[in-house]
Amino acid sequence: MGKDTNQITEPVAKLLEGKNLAFVATLMKDGWPQITPTWVDIEGGQILVNTAEGRLKQKNISRDGRIAISIADQNNPYHMVTVRGRVVEQTNEGADEHVDKLAKKYLGVEKYPLRSPNEKRIIIKIKPERIHYQPPRN
Repeated sequence: MGKDTNQITEPVAKLLEGKNLAFVATLMKDGWPQITPTWVDIEGGQILVNTAEGRLKQKNISRDGRIAISIADQNNPYHMVTVRGRVVEQTNEGADEHVDKLAKKYLGVEKYPLRSPNEKRIIIKIKPERIHYQPPRN
């Protein structure tokens, strides 16, 4: 049975720090959900998502800061976490370095290879409000 909290516990942090894709859901202007697989990070009790300014998820959270994230362990899909929270900050500061850090974690390369010449990277900081953790089954 899973456990609910609003704090990032150690097992949840391990899922966020691991090489696990996160599925991030935001709300469109018409209320429909929009979901994107993405890379994640944690810092100071917040979940970080790095994107380019003007992408759909960034436009959505600028209008409505509610967000949901689901992560399953790449080695055991029954070991998972779901998070509902709010975007508390968007910043360009350190965003280029941050996407390079994520590229190292997820791809094993020093620099993010998919950057477009004119894109401006942005870090989205999310404060969890409800975390549901499902421990691995034995």
